[in-house]
Amino acid sequence: MTAYFAPIRDMQFVINELADLSEVAALPAFAEQEVGPELVEAVLEEAAKLATEVLAPLNKPGDVQGARIGPDGVVPAAGFGEAYRSFIDGGWNGIGSPVEHGGQGLPELFNTATQEMWNSANMSFALCPMLNAGAIEAISRAGSAEQRALYLPNMVSGEWTGTMNLTEPQAGSDLSAVRTRAVPHGDHYRIFGQKIFITWGEHDMTGNTIHLVLARTPDAPEGVKGISLFLVPKFLVNPDGSLGVRNDVHAVSIEHKLGIHASPTCVMAFGDKDGAVGYLVGEENKGLAYMFIMMNEARFKVGLQGLAIAERAYQAAREYAKDRVQGRPTGAKSGDRVAIIHHPDVRRMLMTMKAQNEAMRALAYVVAMHMDLARHHPDPAIRQTHQARVDLLIPVVKGWCTETGIEIASLGLQVHGGMGYVEESGACQHLRDARITTIYEGTTGIQAADLAGRKLNMDQGAAMRALIAEIEATAETLDPIPGDDMAVIRDGLRDGVRALSKATEWMLAGGDPGEAMAVSVDYLMLTGTVCGGWQMARAARAAQNKLMTGEDSVFHEAKLVTTRFYVEHLLPKADALLRSIRNGGISIMALTEEQF
Repeated sequence: MTAYFAPIRDMQFVINELADLSEVAALPAFAEQEVGPELVEAVLEEAAKLATEVLAPLNKPGDVQGARIGPDGVVPAAGFGEAYRSFIDGGWNGIGSPVEHGGQGLPELFNTATQEMWNSANMSFALCPMLNAGAIEAISRAGSAEQRALYLPNMVSGEWTGTMNLTEPQAGSDLSAVRTRAVPHGDHYRIFGQKIFITWGEHDMTGNTIHLVLARTPDAPEGVKGISLFLVPKFLVNPDGSLGVRNDVHAVSIEHKLGIHASPTCVMAFGDKDGAVGYLVGEENKGLAYMFIMMNEARFKVGLQGLAIAERAYQAAREYAKDRVQGRPTGAKSGDRVAIIHHPDVRRMLMTMKAQNEAMRALAYVVAMHMDLARHHPDPAIRQTHQARVDLLIPVVKGWCTETGIEIASLGLQVHGGMGYVEESGACQHLRDARITTIYEGTTGIQAADLAGRKLNMDQGAAMRALIAEIEATAETLDPIPGDDMAVIRDGLRDGVRALSKATEWMLAGGDPGEAMAVSVDYLMLTGTVCGGWQMARAARAAQNKLMTGEDSVFHEAKLVTTRFYVEHLLPKADALLRSIRNGGISIMALTEEQF
């Protein structure tokens, strides 16, 4: 298997040139951290050491061995416990968490870059701290002062981990069908029920696991309005923070899955005996709102997983293409055979992978920048503007990056040819691991419905129109010489954003809601494709400016060429998606049930 190397140079470029690091650094919340290019370099280099030297070597063995369940609970794959200890001893679990709870208080922009590394190196491992981060965010924003003081320090440090317990066998993604019961019992509740698909629901890497569980109280109304959120620790926690007795919650089985074998996906039983002790988070019947705090955190990071697996698949394909000697150069009838990277179709696949990875990275990191401004800017109106951009683009990051990540993992296998279909090459694992990303934390269809049905209409399209105007403005700032790279990039971006604008107006026109939802995935993919082109155009402009100063010509010339490839080969999909959006909804819904 090809080793993983963190793409530090491109990460630095995106953070420094596209994600407005200086604006994030100026926020009062980061005044003491000396946020700047030097800190970016230091954080990325140290994270890369852990990712490449500790986590990545466990990726293939963990896939082969997997997690297992025994008499004492779930046992992770060999080496994961030691790797997790290295992870938390380095302070990586709390990189973006508040200082008052023991975190480092660094920007989400930094956390996003490290998350990409963890998931590229070992996605099964990265899922554990990822779910913990969502639980931390929910308790931070909705928990009581006592809950924050008792649970967050150990969760932020990583000494304890957190989970999300939402799905039930009969409910799936329909949370209105949740049946888990929460019965009042003194100053707490007793929880009875079963949850499925619980990532890292049980393990022995930490002293405690804090489950956040959706359940219904006895008098709760039907549907989503009757859902409450409860904190259910694996071991009860005494007032002084020490651990008490084992709670009535345990994993009864783990799923046998297509991929992410080393990440235990558990069926969790609550209340097999007297009921699991649980503590209400926030108010009764407000659980859905609190759940979305966790869900949005997780959806953004799952989008990063799409990018991360795509990056690792690209690296493996690139190195194989450089090493694999087969065939002569195109048009040559004699001479030495060459590495397959010289063949045009292999170049096409590698450029497709490289261009989309860079576009996804740029978009995701820019959204992380908006998160920092939404959370920390001193002006409430500016915070709201950035939050509107975050809300609009999280379903795009989740849906577009994961769908694209699967395509890139599949291309990576194709570059390997027959060896890609053999497990030893590692290309199979990339595709198997990537496949879950479009499913969990809300399928692509759910993301598309959120974007087209909720986010687009909640402000009558204002946030999307503001985004479109910004993309149009970027196109007008490109200053080309006729026929050069920047001219092609400008014209392509103009065409792409024109398609997005027309599609948006069609979606907002108020026609048949069923037709709009039928083409909502096309609309999401159109938005992602154009936003990716937008960020690549911004990257090309920055690269052109750097070239004028003679700085790192190899990297910046490659950025210009890669952007031109994106505009010429990938951005034209926007027009096809527009046509599908305008005309395709009727045929999707036309057949009767019997005709399928």
